[in-house]
Amino acid sequence: MIALKHVDDGNRWDFGNVAEDYAKYRDIYPESFLETLLRFDIGTAGQTVLDLGTGSGVIPRFMEIYGAKWTGTDLSPSQIEMAKSLENTGNIDYITCPADQVPLADGSFDVVTACQCFWYFPVETTIPEIKRLLKRGGKLAILSMIGLPRESAILAKSEELVLKYNPNWNGCNLDRVKLTPPDWLGDSFSVVALHEYVEEVAFTRKSWCGRMRACRGVGATLPPDLVKEYDKEHFYALCNMAGEVFTIPHQFLFQIYRVNKE
Repeated sequence: MIALKHVDDGNRWDFGNVAEDYAKYRDIYPESFLETLLRFDIGTAGQTVLDLGTGSGVIPRFMEIYGAKWTGTDLSPSQIEMAKSLENTGNIDYITCPADQVPLADGSFDVVTACQCFWYFPVETTIPEIKRLLKRGGKLAILSMIGLPRESAILAKSEELVLKYNPNWNGCNLDRVKLTPPDWLGDSFSVVALHEYVEEVAFTRKSWCGRMRACRGVGATLPPDLVKEYDKEHFYALCNMAGEVFTIPHQFLFQIYRVNKE
C-alpha cells in the first residue's frame, strides 16, 4: 500500500489490487504514441531501456518489437507477477523494487522511461538514481496519457461517479497540460523535447468500465463491495449516454531529457 500527502489527501492505494484489470484494460496506447517514442529515439534497436513503475509491463511489451532490451520495475509484487505472466518472448526482465532503489549497476541504460507514474516518485531520491543508472548521454522519458473530462461528457460522468464513492480522489477534473521544464532539472539534465498532442481513443462500454475500475480512485483504493457498486452504476450510466463504441479525448505528454554526466 502507498500513501502520499499530495495524492487523494493521503488515502492509501495499491495497484496490485487491480493487477488483472490493469493488464486487461490499460493497454490503451495508440499507434501514434509508439510512433512518437520512436521518433524521439526511445526504445529503438540496440538500446537498453529501464521502465520504472512498469505495472503489468505494457510499455515494454508494446515496444520490444522495435529491438531494444527492456527491463521493467515496479513496487507492486502483484503487478510484476502479472507482467511476467504476460511476457512470452523471454526478452524482458522484471524486478520488484522502488523507483529510487533499483538493484542494477551504474550506467546500465541508454534510456529510462516512466509512464503514468512519475508523480508518485520521491524526486529527491529518484532523480539521482536515474542519473546513476543512465549511461553518458542517456535519456529520461516521462510519459503521460491524460483523459480530458472538460471535453468529454462520458469521462466527466465517470469521474463524477468515482467521486461519489471516493470523495478524496484527486485524479479528476484535469485540463490540458502545458509542459514546462521541471524545477528538479538543474544541472543534472537538459531538455531534449517537450511534446504534446490530443487524440481520441476508442473504447467499448466493457473496456471503459474496466479502465475506470483499474484507476487509483476505484479498484486500487475501494473495498471490493464498493468497486462492484461503482461498476454497476457506471455501466448503467454508460448505457444511458453512450453507444457500444465511443471515444474519449486524451492528451499525450512527452518530456524527454538528456542526462549530463562527466
